[in-house]
Amino acid sequence: MADSSRAAAQPEALKRVRDSLDARFGTRFSTSEAVRQQHSSQLTWIPSQPPDAVVFAESTEEVAEIVRLCAAEGVPVIAYGSGSSFEGHVNAPFGGICIDLGNMKQILAVHTEDLDCVVQPGVTRGMLNEYLRDTGLFFPIDPGADASLGGMAATRASGTNAVRYGTMKDNVIALTAVLPNGDIVRTARRARKSSAGYDLTRLFVGSEGTLGIITELVLRLSPIPEAVAAAICPFPNVRAACDAVIATIQSALPVARIELLDEVTVAAVNRHSGLGLTESPLLLLEFHGTPDGVAEQSRRFGEIAEMFEGGPFEWSDKPEERSRLWKARHDAYWACIGLRPGARPIPTDVCVPISRLADCVEATKQEIQALGLIAPIVGHVGDGNFHVQPMVDMNNPAEINTVMQFVHRMVERAIAMDGTCTGEHGIGQEKRKYLPLEHGEQTLALMRLIKRSIDPNNIMNPGKMLEYNA
Repeated sequence: MADSSRAAAQPEALKRVRDSLDARFGTRFSTSEAVRQQHSSQLTWIPSQPPDAVVFAESTEEVAEIVRLCAAEGVPVIAYGSGSSFEGHVNAPFGGICIDLGNMKQILAVHTEDLDCVVQPGVTRGMLNEYLRDTGLFFPIDPGADASLGGMAATRASGTNAVRYGTMKDNVIALTAVLPNGDIVRTARRARKSSAGYDLTRLFVGSEGTLGIITELVLRLSPIPEAVAAAICPFPNVRAACDAVIATIQSALPVARIELLDEVTVAAVNRHSGLGLTESPLLLLEFHGTPDGVAEQSRRFGEIAEMFEGGPFEWSDKPEERSRLWKARHDAYWACIGLRPGARPIPTDVCVPISRLADCVEATKQEIQALGLIAPIVGHVGDGNFHVQPMVDMNNPAEINTVMQFVHRMVERAIAMDGTCTGEHGIGQEKRKYLPLEHGEQTLALMRLIKRSIDPNNIMNPGKMLEYNA
């Protein structure tokens, strides 16, 4: 996956940086094989490419100090949060220094009257919501894994609540970042809107560590709803389930979450989580609002489901039942690994306009069946985003090629429907080859111009997102 447009740092330069960091950070600096391997791609099929060393930073100033040392010697810098990404974002194809931000986990301020908070990047969404529990507020972005908020911002994460609460793009008000030369910038104030200058916040949200390292975030919070209900509804096939989703969104029913699990996934989570769900395509929903509003939303969705042969439709406002169902959904990745022990998952995602959701999911499902693949489908289908997780024997080159061609056709299909090669996994190493197809060369040229202007020596997470000659 290495990019020939960027050479690794010279050994002498790397040694100087390592010696300086060792002297400065002591036990918070490591070159051990185990630590380096831990800080590379671990959750997917992409081969691990560990950094040359790892340093554990504890403040914005320390991150800036580390970056300045690396910049002076042309040594690559890779930021690391929780390592839960799927597209090789944290690999180090050219070596370099990994800055682990996991120790930066302070919640610096909560402004309940303004519905926002200020956090360091190592705070996870679970930690933040536990801290906020008694304030009546919560942070709604839920990608499934207990990811770090800095990493979620860097990859423009979304997840199950995006249909109602938006993505990280919509919930980061401002941020502090360390630039490739070690300068520290703050992109905005805490005001909810501004017309003052370029929107630098959204430039960094989704930049995947290629423009700078996020070291502080101002996040939008939401009131905890008065009432919450979870619901499940099986369907005869994925098209019927997706058509029900399309009708739900087009009717402006304010669902908070609406998730698709195909019959393969349902069977896996039944076995993994001890559930007894009907093993057919299933929609898992959540409604937020007042008690009367939640009951009305549930009733209306039940009527929509009947139009597409869905049922029986069941809903509950009991917290323990809701938690059990959503825990099963969030464990779907691990549950599906059990479908083929010894195989490796190749998780991927696409996103299409909601009107094309049924077409894209059905065509993908038909190809999976025609190829005889074990490839469960789940989706945040309320915003047209779905995931496929083919299970592959990595000792079988022919099978690997078959799956890679399948993924390629799925991405092409989504883009042909005016969709995107990734709704939330990001580009990393694996999906940058699809950017020309999705954006065109002129748009990519503008992206490279931005990258070159901010990071002229291409030290920030090189080999990711863009091909770029330093």
